[in-house]
Amino acid sequence: MIDPGLALHKASLEDKTQFWGECARAIDWQQPWEQVLDESEAPFYRWFSGGMLNTCYNAVDRHVAAGRGEQTAIQYVSPVTDTEYGISYNELQQQVSRLAGWMQSVGINKGDRVVIYMPMVPETLFAMLACARIGAIHSVVFGGFAANELATRINDAKPRLVLSASCGIEPSGVVPYKPLLDKALDQSEHKVENCLILGRSQYQAELQPGRDHDWQSAICQATPVDCVAVEATHPLYILYTSGTTGQPKGVVRDNGGHAVALAWSMKAIYDIEPGDVFWAASDVGWVVGHSYIVYAPLLVGATTLLFEGKPVGTPDPGTFWRTIAKYKVKSFFTAPTAIRAIKREDPEASYVAQSDLSCLKNVFLAGERCDPDTLKWASEKLAKPVIDHWWQTETGWAIAANLMGVAPIPVKAGSPARAVPGYQVEVLDEMGEQVAPGQSGNVVIKLPLPPGTLTTLWQNDKRYHDSYLAMYPGYYLTGDAGYMDEEGYLYIMSRIDDIINVAGHRLSTGRFEEVLCQHPAVAEAAVIGVEDKLKGQVPLGLVVLKMGNTLSEEQLHKELVALVRQEIGPVAAFRLVSAVPKLPKTRSGKILRGTMRKIADNQEFKAPATIEDPGTLDLVRTALTRMGYADSLVKEHA
Repeated sequence: MIDPGLALHKASLEDKTQFWGECARAIDWQQPWEQVLDESEAPFYRWFSGGMLNTCYNAVDRHVAAGRGEQTAIQYVSPVTDTEYGISYNELQQQVSRLAGWMQSVGINKGDRVVIYMPMVPETLFAMLACARIGAIHSVVFGGFAANELATRINDAKPRLVLSASCGIEPSGVVPYKPLLDKALDQSEHKVENCLILGRSQYQAELQPGRDHDWQSAICQATPVDCVAVEATHPLYILYTSGTTGQPKGVVRDNGGHAVALAWSMKAIYDIEPGDVFWAASDVGWVVGHSYIVYAPLLVGATTLLFEGKPVGTPDPGTFWRTIAKYKVKSFFTAPTAIRAIKREDPEASYVAQSDLSCLKNVFLAGERCDPDTLKWASEKLAKPVIDHWWQTETGWAIAANLMGVAPIPVKAGSPARAVPGYQVEVLDEMGEQVAPGQSGNVVIKLPLPPGTLTTLWQNDKRYHDSYLAMYPGYYLTGDAGYMDEEGYLYIMSRIDDIINVAGHRLSTGRFEEVLCQHPAVAEAAVIGVEDKLKGQVPLGLVVLKMGNTLSEEQLHKELVALVRQEIGPVAAFRLVSAVPKLPKTRSGKILRGTMRKIADNQEFKAPATIEDPGTLDLVRTALTRMGYADSLVKEHA
């Protein structure tokens, strides 16, 4: 019997033009493409060259035109403000077209950049769609980031406009955004002409005359505008992801390939069709929020659920299940961290039993590796298929997944299943040779990448090439290590670089080290990601102090944790830091982070022959043991 999933995958690789040209029929084009795949500037591939479309039209206006304007487009649920309401496609069109009109009135047009620094409110979606409506390029910055991180992104994207809000709201209380924005704008070399500020009742923001505008009054006076057709290859957005240098990389997503891939993925992977309710419990500041809170559900005419809250504490570990039952969610997407948090507070899943989850067909997990224990617990307690899948900020949609809408296959705990159509995934050794099934190596994707993936890094083709394409010519380097079994199931085991994954948020160890070294007592620092039952990984810092330091260990710890929180933000979850006399290094000066990570996680390790001072590993082990890591019984192997 022919496996339908394998047949689909084979067809997508053997005739890319036929496969993706057929998928593109689900999108409305104002001008048809000349080429499905343009290879003229390989390895910089382009999809649907010559085509013209508008992403906002496809996500909003065409559903209104088709007579489905009264359907709920966005269902907003905010337990932290005790607010719930629906927004129809008609209302969405009115709000977005007015906001786009105001943006045009202050000179924002096709190609201009707009930074969005906002909480989980419907206006954030209006902002993204309004940019898409007029061809402006949005760059959403996660609201948990500190002023310095926001300033870095403003300097790189060079926006003419920032859309923000007076505050965000966390279970711990109100987080004032406007003062952080003001501080970022003071710090940044690039000067922003206008800011539009959404006032929220929980915090009153001070507006700077001439630069800052009140959202509500601006929209009331604005004139609605129509969609502006853009080239399929025109950038839709820039989304910054951590780079190993600490300098964020601006992933560029196009309009045409993005719309085609996401629309296809909604049915094929998530089994969602027009009118279904889909909930991605993420944040719009991350790629999951871009793809599966905002664009994909709306592109196919589904209802997207927007949630301002947490899996626990807003108010209890049953909030997800009650929300799913109340709004008849068909497919639910969250991170393994969220499931672990719920499991910790409600191990017997008593809250699950209180909600009627008959509407729920599938639960999807992504954002970090899903450990088998978490998958097993969720599968048993929910009595639903729990589907791990794997993708990256760079790809924008799944690389490996179980195609629940077209060709489901058995779940294997620890695996995100097989490569999705469009992706030719291989596992290579250091020499670029394919490894045998079951053998670990570097996970790569043969070029060209499918539609919807990154086209380059913002104004930095060289860094795109050097970061992703240089190591294995003809392949995209995912930066993940893993293996494939005999049946083609992929297993992603770890990062091969120094990015750590904190609760699904990718953060650079280099950036942590830069911040720690700002402290006047610190001579040098090394940060590694260590295993954490709740968050997957958390950062752990080891610092070498300058001579003459008089700070107590307690005071040093307090100051370093506060410094990281100030510079990177609470998202960093930075609490583990200790001083050591010396860091382990090679003779050329490279810090042995990989070896330190293995010691911390109680894995066998082999000190490299190039180590400068083998005794430094014992110093590190002592510090890590004191911090609750590194079992002293695990020794170096020969």
